[in-house]
Amino acid sequence: MKTENTIFVNGREVAFGDERNLLEVIRNAGIEIPTFCYHSELSIYGACRLCIVDVDGRGIMASCSTKPEPGMVVKTDTKDIREMRKINVELLLANHKRECPSCTRSATCTLQDLARRLGVEEIRYKQLETEEEIDKSSPSLERDPNKCVLCGDCVRVCEEVQGIGAIGFVNRGANAKVAPAFDQNLNEVECVNCGQCAAVCPTGAIVPRQTRDEVWADIYNPNKKVVVQIAPAVRVALGEYFGFEPGVNIAGKLVNALKMMGFNQVYDTCFAADMTIFEEATEFIHRFTKGENLPLFTSCCPAWVKYAEIYYPEMLANVSSCRSPQQMFGSVAKKVLPEQLDVDKRDLVVVSIMPCTAKKYEAQLEKFKEEGMPEVDHVLTTVEIGRMINSMGINFADLEPEAFDMPMGFSTGAGVIFGTTGGVMEAALRYAVEKIEDRRLDKVDFKAVRGLEAVKDATLEVAGQEVKVAIVHGLQKAKELVEKIKSGEVKYDFIEVMACPGGCISGAGQPIAHSELVRRMRAKGIYNADKQQQLQKSQDNYMVAKCYDQHLGGEPGSHEAHHTLHTKYVNRSQLFDAKIPVVRGTEDNRLPIIVTICAKQQDCPGQKLLALIVDYVKKNGYGEKVDIDAAFSSRPEADGTICVTVGNQVVDRCNFINAVNTEEQLQNHVEFENIKKAIDAVLK
Repeated sequence: MKTENTIFVNGREVAFGDERNLLEVIRNAGIEIPTFCYHSELSIYGACRLCIVDVDGRGIMASCSTKPEPGMVVKTDTKDIREMRKINVELLLANHKRECPSCTRSATCTLQDLARRLGVEEIRYKQLETEEEIDKSSPSLERDPNKCVLCGDCVRVCEEVQGIGAIGFVNRGANAKVAPAFDQNLNEVECVNCGQCAAVCPTGAIVPRQTRDEVWADIYNPNKKVVVQIAPAVRVALGEYFGFEPGVNIAGKLVNALKMMGFNQVYDTCFAADMTIFEEATEFIHRFTKGENLPLFTSCCPAWVKYAEIYYPEMLANVSSCRSPQQMFGSVAKKVLPEQLDVDKRDLVVVSIMPCTAKKYEAQLEKFKEEGMPEVDHVLTTVEIGRMINSMGINFADLEPEAFDMPMGFSTGAGVIFGTTGGVMEAALRYAVEKIEDRRLDKVDFKAVRGLEAVKDATLEVAGQEVKVAIVHGLQKAKELVEKIKSGEVKYDFIEVMACPGGCISGAGQPIAHSELVRRMRAKGIYNADKQQQLQKSQDNYMVAKCYDQHLGGEPGSHEAHHTLHTKYVNRSQLFDAKIPVVRGTEDNRLPIIVTICAKQQDCPGQKLLALIVDYVKKNGYGEKVDIDAAFSSRPEADGTICVTVGNQVVDRCNFINAVNTEEQLQNHVEFENIKKAIDAVLK
C-alpha cells in the first residue's frame, strides 16, 4: 500500500524527505546510479545522461534533474537503460585520449570504472583524430583537453564554490570544449591554483602538476642532501591511498617510508605552523591593541592570498604579512640546516609534502628565492608521495612508525590543527588569549570555531574586551564575507580564510573524496592528533623558542624574524585585464602605471583621470621613466570602479562616483593627490 512521501524503486518502497532529486533518493536507498556531471555540492547540470531511469508513465528521464513525487514507480536498470548508458560511455571514449596506463587518474578514473561496470569491451565509434595541445603553463595544474568529456564539473566548481570562473565552455556543437577565456593557458587567466577543478574532474583532463621525477633525481644525486617536510593534513589522508580509513594518522609510517626512499631528514611542517602562530598571533595582538588594519586575515592559504591580490588589492594591508608554514619552514631550513647537516647551501634540497596544489605555485614565486635559489625546491602532493612509495614496492601497511627528526620535527597540537578549517584560528586564539590576559590558559579548546560550516563566527571576551572572529572556507563565501565587511554590514577583528572546502583536509592534492563524511573523519583525525600531543599551545614549543634565540632575533616580531618569516604582497588586479598602451618611456626599469577604464560607463571618469595622470607625468619630466596603460577590467564587479596602480602600490580601488565627473572635480579629488604622491615617491 502506497504511503505519503514514498516512491517505488525496482519494486521496493523507498521513503524520501528533502532530497533534491530522484538520484539522491535512489542512492540513499543503496543503489549506486552512475554519473559524470553530478556533485551534491554543485548545481544540477544534467549533461552526461548516465543517471537515466525509467519512470512509469513518463519514460526515460535523467534522475539528477527529476524531483521525487509520492507514488512514483521507478526502474533503475532495464535493457534499454543499460544499452543507452553503454552507448554514452562508448561515445565518450571515442572522443577521449586513451592513454590510461600512463594517466595520473588511472586508478581513480570514473570513465574507466563505468566502462568496466557496463561491460564496454569494444568501442564501435571512430576515435577523434585531431589532438589539442596540453596546457602545462601552470606550476600547479596540467590540463589535457583531449581527455575532457564536457561534464562541466570543473566549470561549476570554479564558478560556484570559488566564485572565479577561470575556466568555462567555449564554442558550440561538435566544437564545444572546456577552456580558459579566449582559449588562453591557465597561467594567463585568473586561476588561483587551488586545484578544485582537478579534484572534481572524473577523467584526468585536469590533474595536479607532477614533480616526482625531479625529486627522485635529487634523491639519487650523491652530492645532494634532501630533507622533507610533511604538512598536517597529509597524515590523516594518505592512509586512504593504502586502504586505511579516512582520518587514521599515519605520520609515523610515512616517516619510515620516506627514510627508506632516501630522504636524509624528515621534518614536520607543524613545527613551522607553531612558528607561524608566534608571528601571526603577535601581529594580531599588536593590531588589536592599537585598533589598526582590522580585521586581520590569515595568510596560510596561497590560493586565498592570490585571490586577495587579484580581487581585493585594497584589502592587502589587512592580510597578515606572515609567510605560510611551508615557506617559513623553507626559509628557516635554508638558513640553519646547512651548518647543522654539514652541507653546502646549494646542495641542500627542501621538499614539501602538501595536500595542496597552490603550494606548488607558492614555492616558485620569485619573492621566495634567495640568491636565485628557491627556499622550497619541490612540492609533492599527498597522492604523489603515495605513488612514489608504491613505485618502490614498500608495504606501507606493515611499516613500523618512526619519529620525526629534531629539532624541526617537534610540534604542538596547535600546529597539527592547521590541517582543518578553523584550526589556524583556534591555534592563534590559544596563543593570543593567553598573552593578552597574561595568565596561563587552562582550557585550550575553542570549539566555537570548529565545524565544517562554510562560514562560522564567534565572539570571545578577552581581558574585558570583545574579540570577534570569523572562519570561512571556499572563496565564493570569502568574497561574500569581504563584501559585507566593506559595506559595514559586519565587523570582525580576526578572520581565517581557506580556499578548499573543509580546509587543507580537502586540498586538491589529497586522495579524491567528495563525501562530507570523509571530510569529517579527516577533521576528527586532526583533532585526535592534537590531543595526542604532549603540548597543545604553540608558545609551549621550546624548540621554536630556541630557534628564535639562536637564529631569529630572540623574539617574535624582531627585525631578523620579520626578514625571515614575513613577506609582501602585490596587486594583481589588473594583471589579467586587456590593456592599451598610452605612454611608453625609454629608460630602463620604467615605473608601470595602470588606470582601469570602465568599459560600460559612457562618461567614465577613468578616462579623464588617465588624461590628468599623463599630463602630470609630462609636466614633471617623467615621460621617459614611465609606462602608462589603460586597462579594461575583466571583472564585472569592477564596473564603475577605477583601480589605479603605481608600480606594485594600489593607490586605491577608488569609487569615483558619477558626481565626480568633471576634470576640475577629479583634479581636486583626494585620491588624485595620492596618485601624484605615489609617482613622486618613486621618480623624484
